[in-house]
Amino acid sequence: MRRIIVNSIPIISLAGIDRLILLKKLYKEIIVPEAVYEEVSIEGESKIGAKRLKEADFIKIHSVDNKEAEKIFSTSLHKGEVEVLLLARELKADLVIIDDLLARKHAKYLDIKVTGTLGILLKAKKKGYLKKIKPLLDELINNNIYISDKLYKNVLDLANE
Repeated sequence: MRRIIVNSIPIISLAGIDRLILLKKLYKEIIVPEAVYEEVSIEGESKIGAKRLKEADFIKIHSVDNKEAEKIFSTSLHKGEVEVLLLARELKADLVIIDDLLARKHAKYLDIKVTGTLGILLKAKKKGYLKKIKPLLDELINNNIYISDKLYKNVLDLANE
């Protein structure tokens, strides 16, 4: 089985547009580090996604073994992002799903394959799980998820919309 590790913003974003199930359809099972689970479910009790994350049987919570490395990365990234990258290395993950640009740069530097929320939507459309992406992009924006005009257009071009 492929090892897919997901950060908090993609979980919150997908849950906010009622599409968290796409992760199950695309990957069967995903892994979130403890820090991500805490960010979404414990610290974010009132946030979008907390309830859905707790109910999602396809999401497995995993702890990071290398706590020392966590201290090094934490100077420039949030704890959840650090744990996503460390866990990806420890478990030899096939993919990480993370939206933060700096975290994505770190992932690429560490030779970790990366995608984000919008990449998930594109893949889901390609696989036939979605008919249109534009309404979902608009809904993400209405939920205060930032998508630049350029990225918005690029995603719609890739989706042939």
